[in-house]
Amino acid sequence: MTFEEIKQILIAKFGAELILGEETTGLQPALLIQPEKIVEVCRELRDNPATHFDFLNLISAVDYGENKFGVVYHLTSMPYRLQLTLKIVKEHTRDLEDLPSFPSLTSVYKTADWHEREAYDLVGVFFEGHPDLRRILLPDDWEGYPLRKDYKAAEYYKGIKID
Repeated sequence: MTFEEIKQILIAKFGAELILGEETTGLQPALLIQPEKIVEVCRELRDNPATHFDFLNLISAVDYGENKFGVVYHLTSMPYRLQLTLKIVKEHTRDLEDLPSFPSLTSVYKTADWHEREAYDLVGVFFEGHPDLRRILLPDDWEGYPLRKDYKAAEYYKGIKID
């Protein structure tokens, strides 16, 4: 199955407006899709016998700067030995009290649980519907999100100098 065939399966199921763009020049092709459709798209890619993307390798949150945040999903079909990257992006303020929000994939892939927690912890992306969204790498009282472009590292944490 080719990238184009996978794209056509999604268009047939969800309509052409689902796909906002595509990247085919990198090492792994990617589809940029509507953020609010990510759960349904992943469920279709997992359950469709023609694609059977049964493994979620990785979720990465991205701070693109200029009030733009995204999430990148790396999927694998083990039986067909295929890989696919899906990307969702949205404009959002940089206010730490109002985090950018995307749907959680924990209902589709159990591995999304810790991947989404890491994305929340390091970039400050909130995942709607996540069963236990809390920090996973940093202490619960850590301030800010270290992988954001505007992050300023604290000089001290609990009286200990941070280098």
